[in-house]
Order: sequence, then C-alpha cells, then structure tokens
Amino acid sequence: MFPPRTPARVAQAHQRIIPIYQFLDRYQRWMAAADEKACDFALGNPQTMPLEGFVTALRNATTPKNLSWYAYKMSEAQSREIIRGSLQQLTGATYPAENIFLTNGATGALLVLMNALIGPDDEVIYNSPPWFFYEGMITNSGGTPVAVKVDPRSFDLDVAAIERAITDRTRFVIVNSPNNPTGRIYPAETLTRLGRMLEAASKKVGRPIYLVSDEAYRAIVYDGTRFQSPTTCYPNSIMVYTYGKTLLTPGQRLGYIALSPKMDHLEELRTVLLSSQILCGWAMASALMQHSLPELEKLSLDIGALQRRRDRFVNGLREAGYQVTMPEGAFYITPKAPIEDDVAFAELLAREGVYVLPGSVVHMDGYFRASVTASDEMVERALPVFAAVRKRV
Repeated sequence: MFPPRTPARVAQAHQRIIPIYQFLDRYQRWMAAADEKACDFALGNPQTMPLEGFVTALRNATTPKNLSWYAYKMSEAQSREIIRGSLQQLTGATYPAENIFLTNGATGALLVLMNALIGPDDEVIYNSPPWFFYEGMITNSGGTPVAVKVDPRSFDLDVAAIERAITDRTRFVIVNSPNNPTGRIYPAETLTRLGRMLEAASKKVGRPIYLVSDEAYRAIVYDGTRFQSPTTCYPNSIMVYTYGKTLLTPGQRLGYIALSPKMDHLEELRTVLLSSQILCGWAMASALMQHSLPELEKLSLDIGALQRRRDRFVNGLREAGYQVTMPEGAFYITPKAPIEDDVAFAELLAREGVYVLPGSVVHMDGYFRASVTASDEMVERALPVFAAVRKRV
C-alpha cells in the first residue's frame, strides 16, 4: 500500500482516517447515481448559492490597489486588528496583534499548531465522538492521540475522565464547542472545572498543559444559548477559528490561531508558530482572503433559518420513531439508527436518494449524522423516506 521506507507515523496516520476514506468512496458512488430529487445531508456543504456579500467582497478584493497587493503575505496588520476587535468582544480580553496568526481555515491552523508543539513522546487528548481528522493529524505530527469519551447522556465533557487520561507526556487537550458531531455547547460550569483541573495538572507535571479550543462553529448557536469560549477559563489556551462555517464556504478557507494574552512563554510560542507556518508550506491566509476580511467579518449565514430547519428535522424524525437529541449548535443532528449497523442503514437510505454520514465514521457507532445545511425542500422530501425505511428494518 505504501512505497518503501514510508515513515511509520504517515502509515499510522493513514490507518486513522481509513473510515472517512471509505465513506467518501461510498459518497462519490451515491452522488454519481443521484438525481435532482436527491437529499444530501452527508457533509456540511452548502446546498444553496453563497451569500451575495461574500461574492461581492471577493470580487472587490481581486482588484489590486497597490503594487504589493498579491505579494507574499503573512498575518497582515489590518487582518490582525479586525480579529483583535472580534476577540475583545467575544472574550473581554485584549489580544496583542502578534498573538494572532492568519491561516488557511481551522484545519490549517490545527496542522500548524500540531507541527509546532507535538514531539515524538507527546500525547494529545481529544474528546470522543470527535471531528474525524484529529486522530490522523496528531499521529502525522508524531504524537499519540488519546480519546476520552464524553458523557453518553448529555454529551458534556467528562472532566474527571480527562484528568485520569493526563500523564507527564500530555502536551495539550483539544476541546471542540459547539461540538461536531453532537452539537453540544459546553456550559460555563464545565469549562470552569476543566480550567481548574488543567491548572492543577500543569503544576503536577511542571509545565503548561495547553488547552486548544476548536471554535469552528461558535457563531452557529440556537435557542439563545450562550457560547463561552473555553479560552476564558484557562490562561494557557490557544484558540482556533475559521470563517468557513459562519459564511458556509468551506472551500474558500480563512481562519486563525489566537494565543491567549496570559499564556506562559508567549514570545517562544510566537516564534515557533511562525516557523511552523513557514515550514508547513507558507500556511498563511491568502492575499485575497485577507483583503476581503473587513467585509467578511460582518457577514453570516441565516442562523434563524438553520434553527427552524433543525427543529423541523428533529421533530419530524421523532414523529417517525427516531431517538434524537436536539443540538444546541453547529450544523448537525445525530439520531440513533434503528439498526445496530449504521453503515448498512446509511446504505438503505442512499438507495432511496437520502445521504447521511454513518456515525461510526465519527466514533458514534449505531448513530448517523445529518447536516442542516441542506435545503428545507430536502428535509421535507427526506422525512417520509426516513419514516418508510425505519418501518422496513
């Protein structure tokens, strides 16, 4: 499968992401057979045209206004100032401009962080069910991924379990809120306990254990639920953000890393992150996206429409007999499949033109994940199919 002398970490990282490879092969087969009535809930992709303001911002930014418009770009001063204002509003803290690193979305930010911070003996804790690339990225960066299951009833963080998983090799803990796939927003009291626990654990091991807060969906919240950044509860925190979810443009990437102002060893961290950005292939946000940022910062998809679609989808599935928790944020609902084999159930739905992600791809065996970024019409067409397939199994 691999060429001679392939590094072990590369081979191991590949093994970690085989489930998503297998799903994408299946998904491509489904899409090749799809017609205009197909209902695609499998991925968080847009099913409508992009925001008009997004297209206008990019179009305007393409016209050069000076000789260096398309020159090499790092984290530009104007971009950092815009993000500083956003962070001040979100956290109440004043972030120095040099603590902000513009990246190619959250995935690029995570890669830069992992390559900068993970050594060959390091462990990285993440919560399960996870975003499906954490394991592979940690492994590919030379570390050891350590999964800690969330509470099976509430999907809340199990702080005690995270504490038990910490060793003297733990480099950082990844927290993703609102969570993909569960939609859980971790409450303030949980985050406070997590921060206190990490403070104590850091003292025990004699160095900071970092908290990496993956906040890709922080603007996608429902029912007036308040999102609190985990970074506000622990000083040695690193925030990762992407505009791709708020704008629903995952193929045009823009994001950032933000180092909390009260972190230990800030100057050293800034240096190693910049080096990592350069050595990862100039992993800075593109000139076009940074020039567009003043306008993009003001834009958002219609959260109210997403919430109404979530409500219709969840309530319709419940009426059909499915067990499903109402998500507090993010793009997804995660119903329990009516049969144990979630992959087989996804195939049954696909034969009827309804596409979902099997839960086992995100370590939720026996569940499936469906995205509310689909259209209202898709939800209405699909609900009778969900009901009919459930009756047959």
